[in-house]
Amino acid sequence: MSWAAEELKGADLGDKRRNQRLITIVEDLSAQPNESVTQACRDGAAVQGVYEFWANPRIKAEAIISSHASSTVERIKEHRTILAIQDTTELDFSEHKSKRGMGPLSNPEAKGLKVHTVLAASIEGVPLGVLHQKVWSREKTRSNASKQKRQAIENKESIRWLEGLDLTQGLMPPKTVVITVADREADIYQLFALARQRNSEFLIRAAQNRNTKSNAFCDEVVPLFEAIRTTPVLGELTLELQRTPRRAARSATLSVRVTKLWLQPPASLQSQSTQAIEVYVIEACEENPPEGEKPISWLLLTTMEAKDFESACQCLKWYSDRWLIERYHYCLKSGCRIEQLQLEDGERIKRALATYAIVAWRLLWLTYEARKNPERTVEGILETHEWQALYCKIHKTNKPPSEAPSLGECVRWIARLGGFLGRKSDSDPGIQTLWRGFQRLNDIAGIWQLLYQGDF
Repeated sequence: MSWAAEELKGADLGDKRRNQRLITIVEDLSAQPNESVTQACRDGAAVQGVYEFWANPRIKAEAIISSHASSTVERIKEHRTILAIQDTTELDFSEHKSKRGMGPLSNPEAKGLKVHTVLAASIEGVPLGVLHQKVWSREKTRSNASKQKRQAIENKESIRWLEGLDLTQGLMPPKTVVITVADREADIYQLFALARQRNSEFLIRAAQNRNTKSNAFCDEVVPLFEAIRTTPVLGELTLELQRTPRRAARSATLSVRVTKLWLQPPASLQSQSTQAIEVYVIEACEENPPEGEKPISWLLLTTMEAKDFESACQCLKWYSDRWLIERYHYCLKSGCRIEQLQLEDGERIKRALATYAIVAWRLLWLTYEARKNPERTVEGILETHEWQALYCKIHKTNKPPSEAPSLGECVRWIARLGGFLGRKSDSDPGIQTLWRGFQRLNDIAGIWQLLYQGDF
């Protein structure tokens, strides 16, 4: 059974043939994630099958994601605590003028779709899978900003954060603690006020300078930013920062402050019997950044007990793993090239996106699993003929070993096919070299299978 067949064994698209078609499509696209559909598919019939599958109105994008989410939940059961990372991105189809069902993006002149994802990850930083993905197009005529702000949360795009939490809680095994991690867009009072299960926690970066009190019974109200700055520094933490479009990868030494506060409801909600919310506040500031670098400054709100320096550092480490969802969206757009799809309308793109969501997760999982657990065997991750062909190509031999190599070795070999030099001074291979390497491995493994199948 291929990894795709195992991953999607719970698929229920209303017909066994559709379930099998989904598996075949995911197998083909994951073997050559950076290629066009026509290049990635095994033959002309497969190409036609892909486009018919995405055009079929009986197939719901939600059902495709659900088939993967079920396997994600099975992986989650192996962990006592996981991160549920939420984030929103945009798919820009401005260059495809004839596409139907598109809406304005952050740049009003651009047209496309908004995508909100909930990605599950282990606390070690390995992506476990997608739990939820919401895709929508904005209305062409939107309310002005002041009117939009006065609307109920149910009528705002912000409702996506609450929906993501509600769905995540519904999927969680009862013995697993889930920590919802999100950036400043999720600093929404209604999200904090939402009823949570006992195994559900928040770790969200603050954006609003909310009114706070030092305990539930005092009368003095102090703005959040002022309250945390008057708290003494507990210690310094050095974090390794990932490379982003705005900065290079580097180390940052952060001064850490922690306090417990009660967030007061905003004036617009005080008539709705809302209660003050108890949170721990963690501030991490870079006092002396390298010359020319913008200092790191994080202000986190969490429902977890962060009473001391050690627990605050743990929260900061978990928040730094929010970067995984940025890499996931990068895989979708640059690796799988979603924005280059030549599909006619938004509904077909949604089905295609749900399919590629599984491909992008697999690529990301391989990258980070190889870093965290390099010694695990590649058996069951790559098919036998794939790791055999890979080994023989790298070692210039036609005799593969009797036992499968490790995942860490295989991922570095695949990256070498994609241009990774693998020098001692090089860090772990990145996603880009992996998707290029997989394209070459697909061709090499195909030839190997034709020549040597059954000989080993």
